[in-house]
Amino acid sequence: MLLRLRLVLGSLVGAMVVVLAVCLGAQNLEDRPSLRLGVAQSAPLPSGFLMGMALAAGLISGGCAAAVALGGTDGDGDGPEPY
Repeated sequence: MLLRLRLVLGSLVGAMVVVLAVCLGAQNLEDRPSLRLGVAQSAPLPSGFLMGMALAAGLISGGCAAAVALGGTDGDGDGPEPY
């Protein structure tokens, strides 16, 4: 259980660092495309910011998926025992 918590917290902290770096780096960019979201359109955002947010979402989802897929091998009763 502790390993799963460490994985989730580590991925969240890593994603927050990426978001902080992206927000600092996207301050003075002139080219600001907007995304088409079906019938609506997003606010004009720098392309680096959009890529950084996608990277942060991938970090969070990958860390959570790794924590869920982790088998319970330490015998604390939170998952299947190894054979």
